[in-house]
Amino acid sequence: MRVSEFDFELPENLIALHPAEPRDSARLLQVVPGEAFRDRHIPDLLDILKPGDVLVVNDTRVLPAELRGTRRRGDIRANVSFNLHKRVDAHTWRAFARPAKKLALLDELELGNGSADVLRARVAGKGDTGEITLEFELGGAQLDEAIRSHGAMPLPPYIGAKRAVEERDKVDYQTVYAAEDGAVAAPTAGLHFTEKLLQQLSDRGVTMERVTLHVGAGTFLPMKADDTDDHVMHSEWGEIDQATVERINAKRELGGRVVAVGTTSLRLLETASRATGALQPFMGDTDIFITPGFRFRTVDILMTNFHLPKSTLFMLVSAFSGLDTMKGAYAHAIANGYRFYSYGDSSLLFRAPGDEDDTA
Repeated sequence: MRVSEFDFELPENLIALHPAEPRDSARLLQVVPGEAFRDRHIPDLLDILKPGDVLVVNDTRVLPAELRGTRRRGDIRANVSFNLHKRVDAHTWRAFARPAKKLALLDELELGNGSADVLRARVAGKGDTGEITLEFELGGAQLDEAIRSHGAMPLPPYIGAKRAVEERDKVDYQTVYAAEDGAVAAPTAGLHFTEKLLQQLSDRGVTMERVTLHVGAGTFLPMKADDTDDHVMHSEWGEIDQATVERINAKRELGGRVVAVGTTSLRLLETASRATGALQPFMGDTDIFITPGFRFRTVDILMTNFHLPKSTLFMLVSAFSGLDTMKGAYAHAIANGYRFYSYGDSSLLFRAPGDEDDTA
């Protein structure tokens, strides 16, 4: 499909720079294909979801993965900054560098927040598009702790270009159920949940299951291809264990609906369902690219924020509920002042009827 089919005009003033307060007070657009759109709020999930439904959340934890410091080359120093986006091993990360042209292989780096205890690394690889491979002196849990100490929250570029990182972002840009370190971008649909709301859903008979997909900064990269067939999707690491699969499948067999909280949860669930058509345990990288025509096998309902024009995520929601439906939903959201992107409002999308061939 032509990427231009997924374009729309978005007024700048609808891009949210801070989340709603409290976080579960955000608006929620209910989208059922073939029915009128319904303007609701996050607590209305208590009325929409039913006993037996299973809420699948991504429990990845965002690392403060924006690092600033200096490059040392002999006596010559230069200021540089990095956004970590994918862990390679215990000592190594891939990162986007600014400015990448100042860096060369084996350059020594001192990164930190101005304290004497710097985080040392070197350039172990350099790609053609500003991607750098960083090899740190520290590794494993020690490296994670050092990144938390020295790094800043990696706000999306459409927020970071408009304001500086604030102390409150350390809480605002993290879900209340975050547990597994490794993401450099938040699974933003989950930012709307409070512990109270999750307990209320549980009391209603809606269970919650955790999966892990470490969101990478590649989720913000613009598409450069003119046709979806020519796009190379970034990969992200995820895991669904056997016990979680068994519980989700048991709920489905009893008629419960699978509600994916965020496109990351959906991508992982559908990745784990592709080999056999049924949900299976999964651990590894996924670069699944979901466009209209994709056959969904596990997810019935998707909760997700509003996405960028011509983005892979808008393509995903168009595959899920139908392109015409989602164009109409986004036009409705814009006309009614919904707040967009990571800190914006949310939508609850029901899967379009039909059984299309899996062409993705």
